[in-house]
Amino acid sequence: MTTPAAPAAPDAPQPTTQKDHGRAGRDLPAAITSAVVLVAAILVSLLFWKTAFIVIVAIAVVVAVWELHRGLSARGIDIPEQPLMLGAVVMVVVAYVWGAPALVTATAVTSLIVMLWLLRRGVDGYVQNATASVFTLIYVPFLASFVALLLAEGGNNPSLGLDLDDLGMRGVVTFIAITVASDVGGYVAGVLFGKHPMAPVISPKKSWEGFVGSLLACVGVGVWLVTSFLGGDWWVGVLLGLIAVVMATLGDLCESVMKRDLGIKDMSQIIPGHGGLMDRLDSLLATVAPIWLLLHYLVF
Repeated sequence: MTTPAAPAAPDAPQPTTQKDHGRAGRDLPAAITSAVVLVAAILVSLLFWKTAFIVIVAIAVVVAVWELHRGLSARGIDIPEQPLMLGAVVMVVVAYVWGAPALVTATAVTSLIVMLWLLRRGVDGYVQNATASVFTLIYVPFLASFVALLLAEGGNNPSLGLDLDDLGMRGVVTFIAITVASDVGGYVAGVLFGKHPMAPVISPKKSWEGFVGSLLACVGVGVWLVTSFLGGDWWVGVLLGLIAVVMATLGDLCESVMKRDLGIKDMSQIIPGHGGLMDRLDSLLATVAPIWLLLHYLVF
């Protein structure tokens, strides 16, 4: 006689089935829709009102700080969100209005304020939380503020209106396009041809074939945009593409290491089809500073 199975307890966790997206590894319709919406918002703000783009950057760094706080808490690390978020917004704004010296000053002051803020919690965990806080400050708002520096190359006139000749706007479009080309080229080549893992322990899906796809896409887009959009020399486009693909790949690998160390898959699920905002910012944050440097001295 077969004994019927006992009913599960009401509060017992029920098994969940994760949808298999095949080699794509993600929900492509959702990912494409999210990407189109984000790119459209960025382009509209850049073309018609640069101040709105700075607002988008400020919101992005605030969300990124929230995600890092959420991820670090998985390891018992508790960074202070309020001073970090406020300092992040200030850093982006002063970088756009007053330039690099103001950004450096705002970063130093925010670091000190955060360390003083943590004194209220006492001794336990101070070094751990202070170190993670300064890391967050440099990794997210400081690097993101280079986008504001890039945009300011065309002046920080807040007036409304379409200005296709604005150098700052063209620089930001070039930066975003080259970084996106790295991600898209690597993704397509990796899905179609990927057989040799680049760093199997860190990121099993990242392959050398994908890296070649990123390289070709970055250099191609770099040469095209630098010569036809920025009026620079072709070799600057090649150099820009080479540096961008290396930095974007390193940024992606560093983000993967962080998530593995923290024991999480995504920083959040705020962007459908992509995961967290930091999961999309990793390459952008890593490439923006060297791209600003090259464009500032070799093109503008």
